[in-house]
Amino acid sequence: MTRIAAPEKQFMERCEPFLKQAEASMGYQPNDVLSLCHWPELLHSLSGLVHTVLQTGDVDPTLKRLIGIISSRTQGCTYCTAHSSYGASQLGVDAEKIAAVFEFETSALFTAAERAVLRVAWHGALQPNAVTDRDFEALKTHYSDREIVEIVAVLSLYGFLNRWNGTLNTELEAPPAAFVTSVG
Repeated sequence: MTRIAAPEKQFMERCEPFLKQAEASMGYQPNDVLSLCHWPELLHSLSGLVHTVLQTGDVDPTLKRLIGIISSRTQGCTYCTAHSSYGASQLGVDAEKIAAVFEFETSALFTAAERAVLRVAWHGALQPNAVTDRDFEALKTHYSDREIVEIVAVLSLYGFLNRWNGTLNTELEAPPAAFVTSVG
């Protein structure tokens, strides 16, 4: 059960544009956004960061969601793992690939470029961070410095979201929960 309830009405009113945007984008009202409404200024700042990191740039948005799955599952955040998985499916990633994401090193579903990214996502989510120079050499054979910065930004964003939702024990909503159940 979520550790804090949705905020009082005066906070919710200040968050209305963000709540509407999140619901329009995701198809449901995400509980982590509701918890962020306790601090509307944080929600405002984080919304801009989430938009920039996940919805702009040169790296394929589906790959960004796969980074989210790897990072979140490595960190033990069920909420963010489910959201990233559901988001990847909504962007057209096949359920088989989502289910096999931790088999990226050996699965034919993943390219060498994806393997390099997902390895950095996995190693970067470990505590302590286990990214090596060799991991970066592999990234640089497929991605520009700008794209690598994007990849690290996605990993870093999910680090915040994993801590937020894991600590608050944010309750998972029905659409991502149903998707995760369907892919095992």
